[in-house]
Amino acid sequence: MTFKQMFTSSVGKKLVMAFTGIFLVLFLVVHAGLNACIWAMDGGVTFNKAAHFMGSFIVPRILEIGLFLGIFLHIIQGYMLTLENRSKRKIGYEVNYSKGSKWYSRSMAILGTILLMFFVIHWKHFWVPSRITGVEEMDLGNGFIVHNLYAVMQDTFENVWVVLFYVIACISLGYHLAHGFQSAFKTIGVHNKRYHAMINTIGFGFAIIIPLVFALMPISFYLHWVN
Repeated sequence: MTFKQMFTSSVGKKLVMAFTGIFLVLFLVVHAGLNACIWAMDGGVTFNKAAHFMGSFIVPRILEIGLFLGIFLHIIQGYMLTLENRSKRKIGYEVNYSKGSKWYSRSMAILGTILLMFFVIHWKHFWVPSRITGVEEMDLGNGFIVHNLYAVMQDTFENVWVVLFYVIACISLGYHLAHGFQSAFKTIGVHNKRYHAMINTIGFGFAIIIPLVFALMPISFYLHWVN
């Protein structure tokens, strides 16, 4: 398969979706671990230190560029595959084969659109202030100054509508992962009796735990479970 075919053929698009999806799954693990530092109950010191590390060292910054490219490539290829599949089914099948599939596996474009809206709002809330417009700083002592993103989270999640939107986005992420996790491994060929059950179990567990962790963050701030 040529480089051009990776982005133009149906098989190539599915491979790009699979590899970028797996990359984003790994990012979710790191991001959830970093954000879980809010529960250190130290006024945001641990969280701000972790956020400072991710924003100031060269390796995380390079990975950040790869993350943005991966997200947009995943979204673009996803929409292209959806349009391609719909164009091939302008005339309905005599038999409705969708009865054997889950509703969320047939709604990946809708779930993805909700997540795209979430990404834009999330970047506006946190990435833009952190990288462009600036936020207040926290002095950790000995001249160690960091961005106080913990305070930004406190202010952002005082709004109940923002909290509700984040929770809805996390639910959408859960359903997106419930199909996407196992689908990505199936696409790259990790799909046989030996691994199928294990991948499905890990995928469903991941689709529950990671979105739950993310959803609890705005809820914790809104209900003042963290100081």
